[in-house]
Amino acid sequence: MALNSEVRTNGAAPRALAPLFAALLLLAAAAPPAALSQQQQPPPQDLVDEEDVLRIDTDMVLVEVTVTDAAGKPARGLRAEDFKLYDDGEERPIAFLNVERKAGGERPVAVVFAVDVSGSMTAEEMAKLRGAMRAFSEKLSNRPASFALMSFGMSARVIQGFTSDARKLDRGLDKLAREESGLSTHTYDAIDDAVRLLVRRAPRTRERRLMKRAVVVVTDGFPVGDTVAPSTVIERANDAEVSVYTVTLPSYSRVLASAADRAPLPTPLDVSGLVEKTGGKNVYAGGHDYEPLFKALAEEVTSTYVLAFYPPEEKRRDGRSHNIRVEAPRGLVVRQNRTTYKGEKP
Repeated sequence: MALNSEVRTNGAAPRALAPLFAALLLLAAAAPPAALSQQQQPPPQDLVDEEDVLRIDTDMVLVEVTVTDAAGKPARGLRAEDFKLYDDGEERPIAFLNVERKAGGERPVAVVFAVDVSGSMTAEEMAKLRGAMRAFSEKLSNRPASFALMSFGMSARVIQGFTSDARKLDRGLDKLAREESGLSTHTYDAIDDAVRLLVRRAPRTRERRLMKRAVVVVTDGFPVGDTVAPSTVIERANDAEVSVYTVTLPSYSRVLASAADRAPLPTPLDVSGLVEKTGGKNVYAGGHDYEPLFKALAEEVTSTYVLAFYPPEEKRRDGRSHNIRVEAPRGLVVRQNRTTYKGEKP
């Protein structure tokens, strides 16, 4: 639960106080744990200044939320006072709120594409996917972004490690190939590997900003042969503050509803709750052009708020799981990247 991160303070703080802040932080670092837990908690604030940054090591719990309106469009411009955060049903003060800047300084992202190459994927789908994933990465080209590429079927493998070089990602996409005789689709195993890759290779902060970490899974929605349970993947993604997004394709093993007014039938991947419990989103691909879908998904991935709060002292070291619930103004829908946190064991 402990966080070692760079968090930006209110830009109105005089720069002349920077030496004093540094001295206070050194004193805090040398204090015993009991003293640290009693130090005054900072008031809610919007974190927008690029230069006034303090490095802290606290017992704060982070939770990312995506907020949308009735039409499903991201709700922007919300402030700390617009949210209510509950810890096991009891409201807690919001210690800080990290938002996208209105102009420049966009939040950095690290995304793992996990692509199903099992035999159920058609060659036509594979070709359209390459262009769509290129469109996704181009949509995020205005911000610090790194991408990794994995394929999975009977097993998962990394085709391209994290890179900000569009040419390397292109070469990795060109290497995607179907497993013609693949008889299983280890989707949860692949997502678990992707989460581990993010933890190992994607730093929690980049360029003085908290990084958004996400897995984008492209599949027909029918996991087969996994060794890792969905509940385990969800728990590990929550602990790593990773959101999982899924793109479900209309392969032969999944029949999309033909009538325009009928929703697609849910797949086992949908039913697992993986997306909802990690704050992600599932979209259904159809038609001949996937690029608009992936561009919209890229917008969704970066439309998040980061809230933080301090649990009471008795929960910080109890080794138990506790529930988190975030509310936004009436009429808005909130998706959280985690609904629980666990106190560290003594």
